[in-house]
Amino acid sequence: MTLSAGAQALPAGAAPKTMLVAPPAPLLPETLGKLKRVSAGDVGDGLGLVDAADATVLTEDGLRRFARSEYADGPQHGSVTVYKFMDASGAVAAFDYFRRPGLVDATKLGDEKASGAGNEIVFRSGVNVVRESFNLHGDRGGALMAELIDHLPKASGAAGIAPMLPKLVPTKGMDAESVRYALGPQGYAQTGGVLPASVLGFDKNAEVVTARSKAGGTLTLLLYPTPQIAGEHGRAIEAVLHQQGATAGTVKLRREGPLLALTTGAWPATEAQQLIDGIHLRLEVSFDKPIPPEFHSELRKTYSLLNSIAILCGLGALAAVVLGLFFGGGRALIRVMQGKSAASDPEFLRIDLRGPDFKRLRDPKD
Repeated sequence: MTLSAGAQALPAGAAPKTMLVAPPAPLLPETLGKLKRVSAGDVGDGLGLVDAADATVLTEDGLRRFARSEYADGPQHGSVTVYKFMDASGAVAAFDYFRRPGLVDATKLGDEKASGAGNEIVFRSGVNVVRESFNLHGDRGGALMAELIDHLPKASGAAGIAPMLPKLVPTKGMDAESVRYALGPQGYAQTGGVLPASVLGFDKNAEVVTARSKAGGTLTLLLYPTPQIAGEHGRAIEAVLHQQGATAGTVKLRREGPLLALTTGAWPATEAQQLIDGIHLRLEVSFDKPIPPEFHSELRKTYSLLNSIAILCGLGALAAVVLGLFFGGGRALIRVMQGKSAASDPEFLRIDLRGPDFKRLRDPKD
C-alpha cells in the first residue's frame, strides 16, 4: 500500500506535523475467479478516462471515481467498467442513462440489472454502476459479478439511500421499463425528456423522473428542495406549455409541496387528471445506524426519574391514608373511653367584634 505524506504550514517555532494518507482501494480487483486483469485504468476524480460521450452526463450525476479493466483466462475474456458516484441518487441516474429501453433484466444482480449496448450487462450496486461484457458460458458471469459486488466500496448514511422520486410513478397504465431518473439537463435530454431543460431548475437541485404511458402519453415528476422553488418553476413550466398550445397534448399540472406532477402528450383528459391526482409525496424516515449510546443513557435517566416520581407520589398518598386512620381512629378511641360518642359535634370559635355600644343597644337594661 502506498502512503502519501503532507505537511501543513505552521507558525514559527511550532513543530511540523506529518500526516499519512492512505489512497483509496482500487475499484477493480486483480482477479475475478480464475480470470486475471491484463489492463487497467483507475483514477481518483473519475473523469480522466471516461468516454467523452458520457462524461457530461456522468459529471451531472456526481461521478467520483472510474475504473476499466480487461480480464482473461485463455480463450475466456471480457471487460469490466466501474463508476462510483457521490450517492445512490447519482448511481440510479447513471444506471437509467446506460440501460437500453425496455430491457430490464429480472435476474437478480446487485440492486438493479439491465442490458446495455450489444452484449453488455449493466447493473447497479449501491453507489456503483458496473458495465460488463464477458464471453463466458452458463452462470459463470453472474458468479464473477457477485464476487465483484463484494469488492466494491459501500456507502453509509444518507449517501446509500436510493431516491424516492422513481417510486412515485404509478404502475397502472404505465410502462414500468420506461421510467428514467435524471439529475441534470444533459441526462434529462438523453433519457427522453420532453420539456425545455432550461425551465426545470437543475441549477437548484431539481430531480426529474420521466415515464411513458402505454397509450403514448408522458408523465413528468419533478422534486425540488422547497415548495417555494417548486411553485416558481411550476409557473415557468405552465407558461412554456401555454406557448406550445395544442402541440403539448393533454396538459395537467399539479403541485403538492415540493413535488410537481405533469402530463403531456396523448392522454385522455379524465385519465390524465386522475393519474396526477393519485400521486402523493410520501415522507420516509429511516435509520441506517444504531441509536447512539448517549440516547439510550438519556432514555434510561428519563424513565428512572418518572418511575421515582410515581413511587414517591404513591408512598405519599399511602402515608396520608395511614396517618389519617391513625390520628382519626385514636381520637375516636379516646372519646369512647371517656364515655362520649365516637363522633363529635363540630366546635366553632367566635370572635365578637361588635363592641359595647352595639351590646347596649340590644339590651337597654345594661
